[in-house]
Amino acid sequence: MAAILRRAAVAAAALLAAAAVCAQGASTFYSSDPNLGSARVVFQTNYGDIEFGFFPHVAPKTVEHIFKLVRLGCYNTNHIFRVDKGFVAQVAAVMGGRSAPMNEEQKRVAEKTIVGEFSSVKHVRGILSMGRHSDPDSGGSSFSFLLGDAPHLDGQYAVFGRVTKGDDTLRKLERLPTRREGIFVMPIERIDILSTYYYDIDMENCEAEKSILRRRLSESASEVERWRRKCFA
Repeated sequence: MAAILRRAAVAAAALLAAAAVCAQGASTFYSSDPNLGSARVVFQTNYGDIEFGFFPHVAPKTVEHIFKLVRLGCYNTNHIFRVDKGFVAQVAAVMGGRSAPMNEEQKRVAEKTIVGEFSSVKHVRGILSMGRHSDPDSGGSSFSFLLGDAPHLDGQYAVFGRVTKGDDTLRKLERLPTRREGIFVMPIERIDILSTYYYDIDMENCEAEKSILRRRLSESASEVERWRRKCFA
C-alpha cells in the first residue's frame, strides 16, 4: 500500500513539475539558442515542407508583422520567386505574389511596411532575412531563406528567424533549373507555397507530457482506491 501511495505522489509531483516547466516558456527549451522562440511556421510547398521559427527578441516588430501575415493566411498560394544557389531562396511579396485574391484584412496588413530592425546576428545558411527596397524601413512581406553565408548582408537586412526543419527541401530547390532576370536568379517552374500552418512547440511538448502524467496519476489513484476498499471492506 505504501509503495502504491509513493507512486501516486511521484506522478502528482511530476505533473506539477511539467506544468511549471510550461509556464517558464521558451527559455527552458531553447537555452542552446537564446534567439529562437517557441512559435513554429510551416510552409507546405510543391517540393516539400519548410519549417521555421522566429527571433522575437532580435526583431520584435518584424516577427509580429510576419507572424500576423501567416495567421491571416496571406502566404497561402504565394510562391518562392527567386532561388540563387548558395545565396537565397526568396519568398515573393504577398501583394501580387499570390494566385488567390486577398480579402480586405489581408490587404491592410500586407500593405504595411516595417522599420528596419538590423542586428549583429549573422547571415548564414538557414537564417530568415527581410527583403526591402533602398529605404531601410521598406520591409513588407517578402523575405529570404539564406542558402549560404552572406556576410555582406550583415547589419543591412533584418534577421528575424531561422529554418528549424526542411533543409532537404531547400536543397531540392537549389537543384531546380533557373534563369537569370537582371540581378535575380529565378526558377523556371513556379515554386508554390500551397498552404501554411503554425503551432507552438512549448504547448505541443507540454500538453503531450502532461497527458501522459495525468494518465499515470489516474491509474495510481485507481489503484489506491482499489486497495483502500480491499483494506477497509
